[in-house]
Amino acid sequence: MASSPVSRSLKVMRERGYRAQVVERFNQFAKVRHDLFGIVDIVCVGNGETIGVQATSGSNVASRIKKIEDSDALADLRDAGWKIVVHGWRKNAKGRWELREVDIS
Repeated sequence: MASSPVSRSLKVMRERGYRAQVVERFNQFAKVRHDLFGIVDIVCVGNGETIGVQATSGSNVASRIKKIEDSDALADLRDAGWKIVVHGWRKNAKGRWELREVDIS
């Protein structure tokens, strides 16, 4: 069964003990997904911190990092103490999903 990067990241963050919620929404009229503040797919709280996760394919990690770094919201999220990470997902040689996590806080 196929799963999206967002669903895989949601599962991982919950396994790490966070209360995690998808915050991107889909505009059915425009057929476009909208991330929270333009950069966050999942908000996670727990372990004394708040984390914003941008989930994507392994090949799109660099473009997502650039998108986040170019965002006006990043400074405000950092000032609020949020940790911001990008989750890049790719299949390894054995066909298993592998996570590459990049912290850009």
